[in-house]
Amino acid sequence: MIKKLAAIIAITTITAANYPAAAFELPMQIQPVNPVNQLDLTPQNLIGVPPKRATLSKNDIKNQYAIALDRFIQSNVRSSYADFKVLIETTPPNDYAYMQMAERMADLGFFTLAEQSVSKMQDKEITDIVTEDVKRFYFPVQKLKSGDEIYLGEMYSNIIYNAQSREATTELLKNTSLLQNSDYANYVAALGFLKSGDIENANIFINKAISMNNKNLNYKKLQAEILSQGKKPKDALKIVDYIKQQPLYSTEFIRKVNSLEQFILYKTQKNELQKNYHLGYYYYYENEDTKAVRTLLGALSNKKKLNSDVYSLLSRVYFDMKDYDKAQDAASKALKLDSGQIYALSVLGDLAFRAKDYKQAQEYFSKAAKDKTTPDNSIKLAQTYEKLGKKDKALEIFTKVLKAYNNSYAAYYYIAINDKSKELAYLKKCVAINNNFKDGWLDLARLEIERQNFYDAKNYLVTAKHIDENDFRYYYYQGLISKNQGMQEDAIYNFKKSLILNPDFTPAKKELQI
Repeated sequence: MIKKLAAIIAITTITAANYPAAAFELPMQIQPVNPVNQLDLTPQNLIGVPPKRATLSKNDIKNQYAIALDRFIQSNVRSSYADFKVLIETTPPNDYAYMQMAERMADLGFFTLAEQSVSKMQDKEITDIVTEDVKRFYFPVQKLKSGDEIYLGEMYSNIIYNAQSREATTELLKNTSLLQNSDYANYVAALGFLKSGDIENANIFINKAISMNNKNLNYKKLQAEILSQGKKPKDALKIVDYIKQQPLYSTEFIRKVNSLEQFILYKTQKNELQKNYHLGYYYYYENEDTKAVRTLLGALSNKKKLNSDVYSLLSRVYFDMKDYDKAQDAASKALKLDSGQIYALSVLGDLAFRAKDYKQAQEYFSKAAKDKTTPDNSIKLAQTYEKLGKKDKALEIFTKVLKAYNNSYAAYYYIAINDKSKELAYLKKCVAINNNFKDGWLDLARLEIERQNFYDAKNYLVTAKHIDENDFRYYYYQGLISKNQGMQEDAIYNFKKSLILNPDFTPAKKELQI
């Protein structure tokens, strides 16, 4: 179990964002790159590749991922590519891990490795949504050889992490054949020009990339960023609107688009206070709560409308940080300034729900649900009705939500647990849309335990434990599996662990005859 979990932990706990360029001491001149036709990817020439093993320990995988990413950041991309390849090949089978790795590899421009991750996925009902979103967002139309990917990876690394955008772009421009044939190469060139402040050439190369592949949303994203710094920054918002209309279904990619929108609004606003507000919103979508709070507090002014927006968003950030007193205070201030602030109403509903004051929560969520731009508050209202014993009303709302929003993982989930005929299909749909939805994975495990399918149940539990290793249900279900497989000591241990985390959990007490 620990070995399987390790594969997931390694992939999701370390990302490129954790490694700012300033954290490394690098030479001022660009790192020498290997000519594409001289790259040798035969096993004996793969630098830094650990011996291949059937399984890897938790620390082995975590360390290998960190080393591979560190090498990429320091422009030792050839070794990085080899390390990631071995990691994918040695990771114990788990669709969640492969989905995470596919997105990470595509983001780095390692499309061959992303495809390798996709090829190892087993349950298409769960993985297809992420696979399609990854390809729609990142993949070039012109398939690259692995040597080209490594070459362009070196350019990308030096542009993003090593403050060598001018040198990398100059180097790339010499490779005329690659630029003539590869849409992704033109994207990297555009990125290099943007980072070095050459907006005119950045525009030229991103437009060429898009002319070769007008379906790639990452190219459109960069185009918006370039336009936001040009002579007509408002045109960037048109690109954002276009991206928002494209069929992206997974919550992670929707987050990316929302983050982009706030970043572009930040770049295009002239008023400093408005800029801070949108920058704070951007940090919120990037899950950088401390930065969001600091920036939003800097956006407070004597303008009533702006303050109500800031306090409303602050209340949501504070709630997510579990600072409930500050969340209550900020939400109350927002509503005093503007009684229609949706975030504030929603946060007050969350606070009432948390306090089990469901009637009060219903009042807040009913008001917040009038905003039809998102299903979130309608879902919360339905959950509140369920707590009030009005299950038919709750199911009615969830059904309406699903008709209006076919990517609402929460609606799929709550219909699944109330309709046995749709349970398996809808549980898979909800975790396909939101890979990090713990309850969906736990209920998939429960369902497979009921069906005596312990292999799949264990696999789902690996994912659930990665998301939250302190959920009492995880240990209870592990206990049921151990019991059914005749491992009585393991079963008792897991049931006791479940009760430690939740002393009032009756099913575990029954198993222990307490």
